[in-house]
Amino acid sequence: MRPVSGGIDFGTSNSTVGFIENGKPRLVRLEDGQVTLPSAVFFNFEDNRTWFGRRAIADYTENVEGRLLRALKSVLGTSLIGEKTRIKAHSIAFSDIIGSFLLYLKESLETEVGQPVDNIVLGRPVHFVDDDEEADRRAQNELEKAAHKRGFRNIAFQFEPIAAALDYEQTVTREELALIIDIGGGTSDFSIVRVSPERARAEDRKDDILASSGVHIGGTDFDRLLSIAHVMPELGYLTPTKDGKRNLPAGYFIDLATWQRINMLYTNKAMTDLKQIRYEAARPDLVGRMIDLVQHRQGHALAAKVEGAKIELTDMAETKIALALTDETLSMPLTRTGLDEAIESAVGRVTAVIAKTLADAGLSPSRITTLFLTGGSTAIPLMKQSVLEMFPSAIVVEGDMFGSVGLGLALDARRKFGA
Repeated sequence: MRPVSGGIDFGTSNSTVGFIENGKPRLVRLEDGQVTLPSAVFFNFEDNRTWFGRRAIADYTENVEGRLLRALKSVLGTSLIGEKTRIKAHSIAFSDIIGSFLLYLKESLETEVGQPVDNIVLGRPVHFVDDDEEADRRAQNELEKAAHKRGFRNIAFQFEPIAAALDYEQTVTREELALIIDIGGGTSDFSIVRVSPERARAEDRKDDILASSGVHIGGTDFDRLLSIAHVMPELGYLTPTKDGKRNLPAGYFIDLATWQRINMLYTNKAMTDLKQIRYEAARPDLVGRMIDLVQHRQGHALAAKVEGAKIELTDMAETKIALALTDETLSMPLTRTGLDEAIESAVGRVTAVIAKTLADAGLSPSRITTLFLTGGSTAIPLMKQSVLEMFPSAIVVEGDMFGSVGLGLALDARRKFGA
């Protein structure tokens, strides 16, 4: 039996797995025929099983007792990776939770191809952690260790924008100088690559990569910024103490707006602190909403509503979030303008890194012939508009928003492992 290799795009928000079938890259069906899998894990306390993807989110939103974790990729390279979270009577390390998710992806790939898979190319952002090479190396090592522990024997890595370039190159008919823009759930990554039908056949492509860079900003950051600006104030954020001398402590509000930190609120200490904050608050009714939400573990539900509102504002000028609390239903209007204002600074940081990528390659914007856009956050209007304005003469190609990286990783696996 001929060995099969594959590629895994383990994303902050969504994941895909690719392999080569009849000479062409294809994505694995990961859940109910869908080739994308939300990067979510739910420990179900009622059936004592662990669920992944859409089923994980559905169980949580249907108030099944258990623990939901999302944005796990964001803990790589941080101090959280070595910490444990309480699951019923056990404490489980975040590294092992990531490993369980990788195992699910591995088993799905092996089911699809009908045989064990030992060789894998894992996608990675250009920077797991900004401006910290040691933490970046540690993040890759942590991911590699988790993959080895789940049975992959031969593991390679590829930058996610390079993988997207390999996918795009399958469609080109002439040589192009392409800027690959991959803005996903956790990171924004960029590569400037020469692509052509002839270059696609070459085994060594390092001379075709003119520059790569990235920044740890993505869709979950836009969710967080939108929540902090327009949702958290309804729960007491930035309101004063009753003596008027200071604002309430911000930490727990920031945690509630941040996917990977929400579970940190579900502790006795956090609840004790929140009750003290309510006692000190000029608006205890607002902090009471926060306490109600935390007591009923609606943090991830709120984050999902914020994410959904952000997506709705891609096509709409306004929307609203409704959140049922014990004594009221909280209705919070959100607008496209409000979203733009909340994320403007973050978008500016992204475009600054794009400009740096051009400078690293020694190119002016006019030299770029093609912009290849992939990753769900490229659809955010302000983000997309800001990027396109930098390259008015370039052809814009929108790739598979969630699948380009996984397909490219499959192509890279064939190149690296020969199968």
